[in-house]
Amino acid sequence: MHEAINLAKYTFFEDLKKDHLELLSRHVIKDYFNDNEYIFREQQKASKLFLILSGKVAIESTSTQGKQVSIQTLKEDDILGWSWMVPPYEWRFSARTLEHTELLIMDGEFIRDKSAKDHDLGYEIYKRLAGVFAQRLEATRHLLRS
Repeated sequence: MHEAINLAKYTFFEDLKKDHLELLSRHVIKDYFNDNEYIFREQQKASKLFLILSGKVAIESTSTQGKQVSIQTLKEDDILGWSWMVPPYEWRFSARTLEHTELLIMDGEFIRDKSAKDHDLGYEIYKRLAGVFAQRLEATRHLLRS
């Protein structure tokens, strides 16, 4: 039996309309990743949205010398993965677990399609993702200054 997941208790989904929460919660699964396991890699097809339930995840990028550079560390209640919403729908970064990590995984293509049809949902998703974009940009900017 599919476990009911209350998305409203997570920051990214706070104050989302009840019908939107119900729609999205029907398309979410829980999964686990071991320590030092890649959730996704830069330039692969992007199709999922992740919410960290427990554990830590490093957002990484490949340097011009071919080394993985850590951009940011995410933790519980952080959102991971937004590239499914922005063409060309490829991961801009890699994501690697730093410890055993539990995630909620949502079908990003489903969210993108529903957002295109329901502009209220689309606005809410884009507004929330804009905060994630800004956070990643700020982390990258901070790294470049250090």
